[in-house]
Amino acid sequence: MTINIKEISEKDRSSVLHPFTQLKDFATGKLGEPTIIETGKGIRIQDAHGNQLIDGFAGMYCVNVGYGRTEVAEAISRQAYRLAYYHCYAAHTTDELAILSDRLVRMSPGKMSKVFYGMSGSDANETQAKLVWYYNNLRGKPSKKRIIARERGYHGCSVVSGSMTGMSFYHDYMDLPLPQIVRTGVPHHYWGANPEETEREFSARRAVELDQLIERLGPDNVGAFIAEPVLGTGGITPPPEGYWGAIQAVLKKHDVLLIVDEVVTGFGRTGSMFGSQHYGLEPDLITVAKGLTSGYFPLSAAIIGQKVYEILEDGTDRVGAFSHGYTYSGHPIGAATANAVLDIVEKENLVSNAREVGAYFQMKLKEKFAELPIVGEVRGVGLMGAIEFVANRGNKKRFDPSLKVGARVSKAARDRGLIARPMPHGDILGFAPPLVTTKAEIDDIVSITESAVRSVLDELIRAGEKI
Repeated sequence: MTINIKEISEKDRSSVLHPFTQLKDFATGKLGEPTIIETGKGIRIQDAHGNQLIDGFAGMYCVNVGYGRTEVAEAISRQAYRLAYYHCYAAHTTDELAILSDRLVRMSPGKMSKVFYGMSGSDANETQAKLVWYYNNLRGKPSKKRIIARERGYHGCSVVSGSMTGMSFYHDYMDLPLPQIVRTGVPHHYWGANPEETEREFSARRAVELDQLIERLGPDNVGAFIAEPVLGTGGITPPPEGYWGAIQAVLKKHDVLLIVDEVVTGFGRTGSMFGSQHYGLEPDLITVAKGLTSGYFPLSAAIIGQKVYEILEDGTDRVGAFSHGYTYSGHPIGAATANAVLDIVEKENLVSNAREVGAYFQMKLKEKFAELPIVGEVRGVGLMGAIEFVANRGNKKRFDPSLKVGARVSKAARDRGLIARPMPHGDILGFAPPLVTTKAEIDDIVSITESAVRSVLDELIRAGEKI
């Protein structure tokens, strides 16, 4: 299919409200033309001008099985021809939905019981908040409603999930966060540790801070703690040693539910099927999306632990039906898509591939970048990684934000054929390639990145920056 690029660009500019886009610069053409993506295969996408790009971020952490998987397209087509839509209210279901739900309960970490479906990670975390409140109302603890989230955590950008997200630019001018959401410290040893403080000592301090926060709020007022196993948008930051063990002990002490946001880490990205398994987490509630369908269809899920579900079921004789749901909850095409994607994940051992190729990826990142004068930290796990740039490695001095070093490296990489994401909260370049990525493709990603980083380093030196 040949498209009229000029016509599509004009239509887009005049009618689409793009997320996270400088609206006036786009409307006036200062940002240039929109990038029209036409096709994709494996880990590469192609724009309308025929330019190929390695997608080093799997869309938005989601295209785990790669682009152009005909078996997923065929599963979508089969379901659309057979039954394109029906709701799952009042105990209606489809075969794909029942099969998927049973599959998720069995494969998930912890003692899971039921699955509730939405369309995005944001709405799934809205559901989780409502479940926490409902659960505590039903068990006679109506004040146990506060939800503790972490600085730099990302949990979506709807009203409650946006409040859970610990980044101010998601709140500014949006009347967020809601007062029910309370913040605790980010588990990033590089920036947060005291001098000479080990990772375990830092983790213990973060746990003490959480304990003290809950005591100040009153344990009878705190219902849940929500966190990603690995910080995603907050900088692709794995937890420091001992962190999750210390945090979970505090939550159990105060009868606080653990919501594990596996939207990014679920279905293999860390080299384990779930990040919870990778770090020994015992979730009460699990949020999944993204890799559930590899981005081929919008679908999310709130997976509900047995402890929570039993209270919900026992309460129905008193309060009636479970009054929460969306028109598209349990969408049959979404369920069919997820089953096809999970078939690929299992048959092609993509979790093992993420573990093996991910280890190679982490090694190559450290080998090429850890000693560069503008690199403060190289970090990651499995097939997610980050390079954080600083002006001075010795004293961890940050670059002046006006230099936009992370964004410049990202642009230089894109100019060379690689999509790598500039992350917020610093000059950070993030990676999360599809789980089908090979070691040879990792070599390509690292080689392009090295060229991009060195080009920006040269620019900084020529501009007289002290490196």
